[in-house]
Amino acid sequence: MLTGVTAPGPQHSAAALRGLLDLLAQGAAAEEFDRPAATARQAGAPAAELAEIAEATTVALRIRRTLSQHRVREAQLTALFDTASDLAALRDLDAVLRAIVHRAKLLLGTDVTYLSLNDDAAGDTYMRVTDGSVAEAFQKVRLGMGEGLGGLVAQTARPYATGDYGADTRFHHTTTIDSAVLDEGLRAILGVPLRLGSRIIGVLYAADRAPREFTAGEVALLSSLADHAAIAIDGARLLEETRAALVDLNAASETIRTHSEAMRRAEEAHDQLTDLVLRGGGADDVAAALADILDGGILIHDADGAELARARTEPQPPPTPAVAASRARGRAVPLNGTWVCAVLAGPELLGSIALTGRAGLADADRLLFERASVVTALLMLLRRSVAETEDRVRGELLGDLLSRTGDPGTLTARARRLGVDLGRLHSVFVAHSEVAPRHRLLAAAARSAQTRNGLAGLHHDHVVLVAPSGAPGPD
Repeated sequence: MLTGVTAPGPQHSAAALRGLLDLLAQGAAAEEFDRPAATARQAGAPAAELAEIAEATTVALRIRRTLSQHRVREAQLTALFDTASDLAALRDLDAVLRAIVHRAKLLLGTDVTYLSLNDDAAGDTYMRVTDGSVAEAFQKVRLGMGEGLGGLVAQTARPYATGDYGADTRFHHTTTIDSAVLDEGLRAILGVPLRLGSRIIGVLYAADRAPREFTAGEVALLSSLADHAAIAIDGARLLEETRAALVDLNAASETIRTHSEAMRRAEEAHDQLTDLVLRGGGADDVAAALADILDGGILIHDADGAELARARTEPQPPPTPAVAASRARGRAVPLNGTWVCAVLAGPELLGSIALTGRAGLADADRLLFERASVVTALLMLLRRSVAETEDRVRGELLGDLLSRTGDPGTLTARARRLGVDLGRLHSVFVAHSEVAPRHRLLAAAARSAQTRNGLAGLHHDHVVLVAPSGAPGPD
């Protein structure tokens, strides 16, 4: 049984703990968390109680920070879903491009966002639209392939970020580009590719006028937006070409009408799946809805090949070569009568979806299937964000228990919210492997902790799992 935590303090500590819990429930500002300690101090609480209250305040602030990070991530993912719906509703290319850079500015909170498109004929990339820019020269700059940060992104199809562009020697600096960046006053720049299949059509940027480093989360967020943006740009361009064809080729009107209907059906299906996820639907719900829409069997696997959901088909492992081919091409690929599409967040492979029973898939349904992979990617990112937050909270509680810090009542309440009964007898396991890396051991321990109502985390650089032993502890 877990032991070593101190007994609850007298009335001052109890009142302070209630106050801290109330502040957490209210979502109060960080400075408000000093009030319970100040009140206890004014009431003449002894030093031991004040120390206990200070420890509880530290734990409460840590919980507040974790919850705040989770809320920010959840808000970002919700904004991505909103962006998908907004872009799907736009038909004009200029409106789509303006909406993309404006939403990128809102999502990342940077000073400037902008988008460049590749000019295949000229062999360079040019500034197409900006948000927050004040320098005319910057708004008209063109970058050769491989020049500057944006030219390197366009050439290599990989995201690049710099905390201080002017001082970063990784990039091929030119007088024209450096002068434009200097006129705009930009220092920190992040650029991600706009990808259509294996073709790069441009670059989406976020930049600040002060030096700073972009986090991996910000890179993934802008990459996810770029995936939506590329689809929207392609759709808007396709619609413009369709309108031009209607003027020049009246004989093609029926073909265009059929194609537009297919696009509408794909957009409606995309909106339906997005709305399903926004209302809290999981992988099983997405698989069932997509199976109905495409009239086939659906399997969803994670990046390790584990099945997450299945509808209207028998279990089968993901075809690894087809997933790799889809990832490389950026589109769905057929394999022995089954269509497979990699689920990506930028360059990161999150998993795959497979469609069975539809060997002869029309282009419209293939597009719909590929759009479903984007919704699935957002769902997986949300699931991962929630899981990471829960694992972090479990790990922090485990650390407090093993370090014998914190108030027992607070620790018990925290454990209860995670479904952990500290009144039961528990076993403590320390995991070590000469073969598997530590992060894989930690991930396996976290999964075991969730399924067994236990706790897992790192303690003094060791992977530790605490799980119920099967018999209740003494009262």
